[in-house]
Formats: sequence, C-alpha cells, structure tokens
Amino acid sequence: MGDVSSHEARARGPRLIALAGPFQCGKTTLMEAILAHAGAIPRQGSVVEGASVGDASAEARAHKMSVEANVATVDYMGDSYTFIDLPGSVEFAQDARNVLPAADAAIVVCEADERKIPALQLVLRQLEELGVPHFLFLNKIDAATIDVRDALAMLQPASRTPLLLRQIPIWNNGVAVGFIDLALERAYVYREHAPSEVMEIPKGETATEKEARYSMLERLADYDDALMEELISDIEPPRDQVFDDLTKELRAGLVAPLFIGSAERGAGVTRLLKALRHEAPGVDATRRRLGVEDSGPPLARILRTVHTSHGGKLSIARVLRGAFADGQPVVSPHGEDRVSGLSRLFGAATSKAAAAKEGDVVAFGRLEHAATGDSIVGDGKADAAALKKTRAQIPDPVHALALSVKDRKDEMRLAAAMSKLVEEDPSLVYVHDQELSQIKLFGQGEMHLRVALERLASRFGVAVEVAKPTVAYRETIRHKVTVRGRHKKQSGGHGQFGDVVLEVAPRGRGEGFAFAERVHGGAVPKQYFSSVEAGCQDALAHGPLGFPVVDVEAVLTDGSYHSVDSSDMAFRTAARIGMSEALEKAEPILLEPVLAVDIFVPSDAMSRATGIVSARRGQIMGFGPRDGWDGWDKLETLIPEAEMDNLIVELRSATAGAGFYQARFDHLAEVVGKQARDIVAAHAAKANGG
Repeated sequence: MGDVSSHEARARGPRLIALAGPFQCGKTTLMEAILAHAGAIPRQGSVVEGASVGDASAEARAHKMSVEANVATVDYMGDSYTFIDLPGSVEFAQDARNVLPAADAAIVVCEADERKIPALQLVLRQLEELGVPHFLFLNKIDAATIDVRDALAMLQPASRTPLLLRQIPIWNNGVAVGFIDLALERAYVYREHAPSEVMEIPKGETATEKEARYSMLERLADYDDALMEELISDIEPPRDQVFDDLTKELRAGLVAPLFIGSAERGAGVTRLLKALRHEAPGVDATRRRLGVEDSGPPLARILRTVHTSHGGKLSIARVLRGAFADGQPVVSPHGEDRVSGLSRLFGAATSKAAAAKEGDVVAFGRLEHAATGDSIVGDGKADAAALKKTRAQIPDPVHALALSVKDRKDEMRLAAAMSKLVEEDPSLVYVHDQELSQIKLFGQGEMHLRVALERLASRFGVAVEVAKPTVAYRETIRHKVTVRGRHKKQSGGHGQFGDVVLEVAPRGRGEGFAFAERVHGGAVPKQYFSSVEAGCQDALAHGPLGFPVVDVEAVLTDGSYHSVDSSDMAFRTAARIGMSEALEKAEPILLEPVLAVDIFVPSDAMSRATGIVSARRGQIMGFGPRDGWDGWDKLETLIPEAEMDNLIVELRSATAGAGFYQARFDHLAEVVGKQARDIVAAHAAKANGG
C-alpha cells in the first residue's frame, strides 16, 4: 500500500479493533486467519473442530457459536493490535454494547445473503450512532454467486454511511481466484492460508477495474473538491492523495470501505491488515470521540468482567490515557481498589504484564468495586463521585425462566453465583419475586438463558430446575353487596368483640382499593376505623378464586362494640371476616395482566409477525414504518402476559434472528369460561401441593 502523507499519518500505539457482524458470518474464523497471518499462531485453527483461539469456552464449543467477547492481542509489522471478536447473535449483543465505544475501529464481517441484511443493519446502526469508523469484509467470496457490485447494492440499504468498494474479484470459471485493489491498481492471486501474490491485471478485467476505480474516486471526491476538479479534468490523482482521502474519510465516518475475501481460506486478510495499519485511527481519536481529555491521570474503561475459578475477578479494560502498574491504587465510581495483577489476553490464555500503557487492552486483577462500563482512574486522590458512569444501555429482557434448586441449602449458593453471572453479563436480570414465591431469571432469549444456566452448573456447581414463570393473576368483583362481619370470643378475663357492617362494591379498572366510613351515632368508635380498613385489606390478599383482589371499595356503615372486650385486633378480625364473605357473594371474576407490546421486524416479515400475535390472543392496535429505519416496521399490540412465553423465539425464527419487542404492563382484563376455570383449578392444585 502506498505511503500515507504526513497530515494523515498512520496512528501510533496499540489499537483496539472490534470484529462485529451478523450471526454465522465468519467473525471468529476471520480472527483466526488474522492471528495466523500475524504469526501469532502457527496455523489457522478451525471453529467447527473446536480448535480456534476464539470461542474457547465450553459453552461456545458446545453450541458452535460465540457466546461472549473473545480477546487476542498480537503484533503485526511492529504495531500492537488487540482484536475483540464479538458475538453475532442479538441474544449476546451486550458485549458489543460494552466494547464498541472504546474501539478505535471495527471490521464488520458480512456476506452476500439477503436474509442477513436486517441483522447487518442492526450492527451498522450501532457503529454509526457511536461514531466508530468501520470497514466491511465481504466474507465467503469463494462461494459468492452474485457480482460484487450487485452485492454492494444489496448491502447498501443496511448502511446509512456510503459503502466504498475497495476491491473487485478476479473470476476463473465462476470461482474468485484473486482480486484487484482499486486504490493500488494492483491485482493479487489468492494463496491458501498465505499472503496473496501480486499478478498482472488480467486484460479482460482492465475495463472493469477502470470503471470500478472511477466510481470509488467519485465517492471520495464528494468530500474533496480538489479531487473532484482532477476527475472533471481527466487528471489522474496521485496515489498519496487517494490514500489520504481514504484515511480521512474513513476516520470521519464519511465512508465505510468494503474489502472482499474468504476467512476460512485466509484469502484477502493481508490487504485488510495493511488497511488497518495505515488507515485505522488510534486511541487519541477514540479519546476525542468519548470526550476524554488528552491530559490527566491514567484512565481506563472496563469492557468486560470475568469471574475465574482460580484468579478471582478480572476486569478487562482499555487504557485510554496514561499507564497503569501492578499494585497501583485506582478509583472507580463505586470506590477505591488496588490493582492485583495485570494480564495480557490471548483467547482463553493469559500472561502476566508488568505494566499497561496507553492504548493497551489488559485484565486488571481484583478490582472489587469496579463494574463493566466504569471508568477507573489511576490516582488514589481522585473523587469517585466525579467519575463519569459510562455504562452501556441495557435492553429490557424478552425471555424468562423460573428457577428452583433441588436442595434448599443451595439457595444461598444460587444467589451468590447469579450475582457473579449478572456482573459478567448485565443483560441478565435475576429477581426473587416475593409475591409469587418464585426466583426468576430474565434475559435476551432462549439461548442466552440456556448458556447462563450451563455456566451456573459448570462453574459454580449449582444445578437448577426450570419452569415457565407464574403469571400474576388478580381478581375483582362484579356486584355491590352488604355484609355483616362479627368476631366474638370469650376465653376468661377480657374477651374479643368486633362487629361491622360493610358495603363492598367494584371500582373502575386500575383504581385500586378505597375505604370510607358512614357510621352514625358512634356504632363503631372512630378509634377503630383504621383497624377496620386494615382488616378489609387483609382479606384482599387472597380472594375466593385464590388470587389477590383489586379495584374494590369498602364502606363501613354500621356495627357495634363492647366497652371492655372490643379492641383494634377484634375489629380488624371482624372486618376481614366480613370482607371475605362479601367477596364471595359479589361474583368474583378472574383478571389477567395484558401487556402493550411494540414489535419491530423487517418489513417483509410483517405478515408473519401479525400471525404470531393473533395466535397468542393478541390485538393489533396499529402498525407502520419504524421511525428512522428503512425496511423495518413497527407493530403495536396488546398481548396477555400468559401468552408471552417464547414470543421472542418465534419472532426471531420469523426474521432470521433480527426481530425484537419491547413490552410494558398495560391493563388487567377479565378471563372467562373454561380458560378461567382451568387457571383457578391449576392454582388451587398447586396451593394444595398437587
């Protein structure tokens, strides 16, 4: 590649490059090819055979997919690079949210597959919103069935940033055997797991190369008036000027260059690495993007947290400014710590490091107060309260399981282990629902929770049984009734006496419980009014159908008392007795929670999404284009909570993994007929140990 001019000089210092892209596009294989080309491993391993540096965890190997970010630091041509391979599945996308803000650039691995365009759009939108410069690597070019310019046209709708074709393939009998670099105007022939070799541009490709190169220069000239003048005047621009523009416009986010190759064969990797070397920005540009001053005490940002079985807690971090040493005191937004060991990372392997300099990615040992997304400052005098909390946004969970331990002695171990798993992956949510007496685990999908439970068993030795979470049903009444509640007990000495007359009536949905009194003549002394109200509320905890009662009112209208035997407790008991009787007489009805669910899908999956909603007793309230997202629609629905189980699984199956939803409680709706009877019967059987 030609030299870059002085004002667009190659970035200095260690660089962090993220590998992103849709599920199963070849990111882990590309990292393996990069490590082999850089000489960091003797030969390229196979992901399928479980012999890669990335995807080294037992869960990744078992499922043959990335389920966490994998880090490897290598030297290439005298420069240090840390590559972080990010999971492609949206279920494990939290790692990308945590890592990408601190990356200098990203390589987006994609393929010419129209089904994966929506998933690619999700990746590119995130990079665009963060302002991270990115290259695209069109993988599996050896298996491509369409022209690369047609592939570019297919990919462009996924990107708001113009895609810039940097290479075109050389075909031989329908197979890509090499490529032409449009910036260098050189042809290369692929060599299996070896750098491509320079060759003469085939005569039959000359006109195609000239046309493609001119299109590339035209795109660059949109941001360079001098280049535009040269093109208009048929002046061939100097190569240095072309590379200056490529570098400048990449770093400014004006274009996203598209390279081609085959990660599995190691084809096209050398040119990609050299483009990174000359064009990708360094940590100084990343600081500016993050709003971090160039001067000040050492500063790092935590990208990922890992709890190891022997080494304790590791905080994988990018050093944005200054340098850190082992034993150094540091401050995070949550308190003070001292670095207990520094490690460099290469997949599952770690090696000790004496220090971490600006730009490095290292693992800090035992920072007990620091969490993923936190900034840490290497200055014991820093004010923790003044540190920015830069944690990535965490999406609402879309899938849930109820957990139970086989041995009650494991409940404390379960809580401690889940605390560590949630610290590693903040998109997991672990709660103990006191009302329903259930432990629940929420996450981003079925596989997300499956992997979490596998880690729970293998790393922490806690085995759990899983079930569908219980729905928080409620009940209310249909009619107004008047009842008398009377409590009288004599047991030697002072007895107990309370007597109340209650009018109990339904209220509007969502209005809750209300209490009032209309007692005349002191039939019930004022001092007992609060006890009567409390007794009424006691009865609401468990209605005739077996569920909490909502949206009723109770009015105390009459009663009687005894000057010696009446007490707060006696009137509370009398009110509970009367309220319970009233609820039975007033025709109790079952209510179920209904959620407002906004579903987001690619437009061509809209009919499938509406069918999924209808099959779940859902109501479609509205639909239309998703704001700011070409090719996507938004479906506004109401779906009973009881029908939400596995909704995300169906949606993703219908959208090649790209669809998702956001849900919130909307209202309680009456359940009638056989469905209501079945729910009540099942609840009663469970309560009786059936």
